Amino acid sequence: MSSQEKSLYLNLSPLDHRYYLANRELFDELSRYLSEQGNVWYLLRVEEALLLTHLEEAGVLDPDLERAVRKAAEEVTPDEVYEEEAQTQHNIRALVNVYVRHLPEQVRPYVHLGATSVDIMDTAAALRYRDAMRRVVLPLLLQVERRLIELAEHEAETPQVGRTHGQYAVPITFGYAVAEYVSRLGKSILRLEELSRDLRGKLSGAVGAYNATSLLVRDPRGFERRVLSRLGLLPTDHATQLVEPEYLLRLLLELNVAFGILANLADDLRHLQRSEIGEVQEAFGEKQVGSSTMPHKRNPWNSEHVKSLWKAFAPRVLTFYLDQISEHQRDLTNSASARFVTEYVAGFVAAAERMRRILAGLKVHRDRMLQHLKEGGGAMLAEAAYVLLARAGEWNGHEIVRRATLEAERTGKSFLQVLAEDRMVWEKLSSSLAETVGEEPETFFAEPWRYRGKAPERARELAREFSRLMDEIEERL
Repeated sequence: MSSQEKSLYLNLSPLDHRYYLANRELFDELSRYLSEQGNVWYLLRVEEALLLTHLEEAGVLDPDLERAVRKAAEEVTPDEVYEEEAQTQHNIRALVNVYVRHLPEQVRPYVHLGATSVDIMDTAAALRYRDAMRRVVLPLLLQVERRLIELAEHEAETPQVGRTHGQYAVPITFGYAVAEYVSRLGKSILRLEELSRDLRGKLSGAVGAYNATSLLVRDPRGFERRVLSRLGLLPTDHATQLVEPEYLLRLLLELNVAFGILANLADDLRHLQRSEIGEVQEAFGEKQVGSSTMPHKRNPWNSEHVKSLWKAFAPRVLTFYLDQISEHQRDLTNSASARFVTEYVAGFVAAAERMRRILAGLKVHRDRMLQHLKEGGGAMLAEAAYVLLARAGEWNGHEIVRRATLEAERTGKSFLQVLAEDRMVWEKLSSSLAETVGEEPETFFAEPWRYRGKAPERARELAREFSRLMDEIEERL
């Protein structure tokens, strides 16, 4: 390592060493948009678009001049800008001063003309977050969603105990359990894609009223639209010195919704890996170690890690809300806090990539799922017995069945045995079952996994629907 290089392990943020090493390709791609070098690059794109539009308005833009303008923006380095800022104590004026030095002399008067600093900064931010979302975050989330869809379809018929409050409820299928996340994450992806397309820019000056550009062009709003169209953006509906903060705020809030969905999925997968449950299992490498002292351990640490990242980053939403507030036309109370939004996106990407890897290597233990259904016995059909009795005209069916479950627990008899001992109950169950599913109680209550409602059908329907919707998103990205 040369004397000019800095060790990766001297970085203060875990994002820049631990999580970078675990997500090198993703973070390298993300840094194109969200690093400080990326920030300078996007700021220059905005200055370049403004300059080209001025030259076009003046009727002097030709191909050679356009090439010179674009070449100058490519030549500026963050080092130059930061060295200049040490003198100016102003980031955008430093950027402008450096950019001017690289430009032909005849175009220099037009640089930054009519703009205020936040015209450039907020427009660049819209570009950065739009591109980061559409080129890194959404493609990653689509991979997670595709794997969930695949699991929902493949496990649509796999019997599993449904659980509420950590207790056995009624039977479902594992595919249906996964379909919950197909639906929840899929809807969040749809919203994120929509919001990422609606980030806005501005070129309306110091207080947003087009004061400066009104002195330069006849139609300042049309001029603004032409500048922003070069960047693929629309202008905000109203501006102070700032773009209306809600465009980015809504995107970040929906990103936090997706983060919570990933954390919830991680929790479910973690609990299903408990020793006494063991219905799924994360992949475990041949040389991987689960504990420094207990060689047998196979901890669900990846699922736990997703939850832990969510705990670290989800509370930052409070700061996103705080940055919504700016006094009158603008204050600087978001100048530091807004810089850390990039860390939030990087933390989300680390969690989403971890979940992608979990799902890619997830083992489904169907035998354990069926075993738990068998161990739960007919009592998991207590709901069915109550409904069948009510259907047969028994108003007190819920209490009858509740007592039957207690009797089964007290005596050690099966739920089916207790039901069969009451002739009236048995006859009503037999009659109701014959009319509904055409089965005898002995058959129905002996195989609880068959009482699963529309779980397999809904799993497949949701998988098909969100597969179609994800196809549409991929076409737009």
